[in-house]
Amino acid sequence: MDGKKFMDMLKKEVSKAVVGKEDVIELLAIALLSEGHVLIEGIPGVAKTTIAKAFSQAIGLKFSRIQLTPDLLPADIIGIFYYDQKSGEWTVKHGPIFANVVLADEINRAQPKTQSALLEAMQERQVTIEGVTYELPQPFLVIATMNPLEHEGVYVLPEAQLDRFMLKIEVGFPKKEEELLLLKRKSRDEFWDVEPVVTREGLMELMKKVKTVLVSDEIIEYIYEILSKTRSDERLLFGASPRAGEHLLYASKASAFLDGRDYVIPDDVKKVAPAVLAHRLLLKAEYELEGIKTGDVIKEIIEDTEVPV
Repeated sequence: MDGKKFMDMLKKEVSKAVVGKEDVIELLAIALLSEGHVLIEGIPGVAKTTIAKAFSQAIGLKFSRIQLTPDLLPADIIGIFYYDQKSGEWTVKHGPIFANVVLADEINRAQPKTQSALLEAMQERQVTIEGVTYELPQPFLVIATMNPLEHEGVYVLPEAQLDRFMLKIEVGFPKKEEELLLLKRKSRDEFWDVEPVVTREGLMELMKKVKTVLVSDEIIEYIYEILSKTRSDERLLFGASPRAGEHLLYASKASAFLDGRDYVIPDDVKKVAPAVLAHRLLLKAEYELEGIKTGDVIKEIIEDTEVPV
């Protein structure tokens, strides 16, 4: 199966449960195939959780959901050792992190100690329980959701954790025709089961193909120029890290593959750059007061960067 066919089938299947949001589905696929993780931000009720569940069903992988709360402990995520009275031995009970697709719902509600339990899993794809290291299932994708409106009872995600997310996706209100279709579906009580479009083995093969996508020196230079401009822009407190450059490269390769190509073009970089950079750049307070948004700065930087031929 090629990338374009996979993307078309995935969108068609997820649309059984989700109306619209094709751009969100594509970004989730990009993160999955390039071994990244995703932070989804949006107000309650815009189908963040529904998208994550439908996506995991369509790719046929094991799914688990962690509802993060202030009293949640790291052991509730990664698992514990306990004494099994039946066998008379100490044994391990794996936590919900042991899945292929993990939905960390309302991640900013958990205290920093608990949030940090996700760091090793996201970066190293392993967890340590009582000094023993366990590999996580492959492929492994964390989809975290966050409500941007609440400021009480929540904890700010540390920069180190934000940088672990390859993409940040903002989910807003649906278009008029999409919401009308959604309401019509609900009024008729319509429901379709989302079926897998690929096997685990097939998905691993697709991930291998993404790694073979060609990137020219000109494209690498183009990516660097974008990163460099974020570091010298006076409106930003700090620019994008080298890890951001790596994620931009990997996401561009996955974007090209899903578009049916085995080489990256500038449009691939432009497509994924806003989602890769949005959570990594911080505006200075004086520019925020002027109504400037981080997305506006990113868009301007991309437009001002010379496109290679």
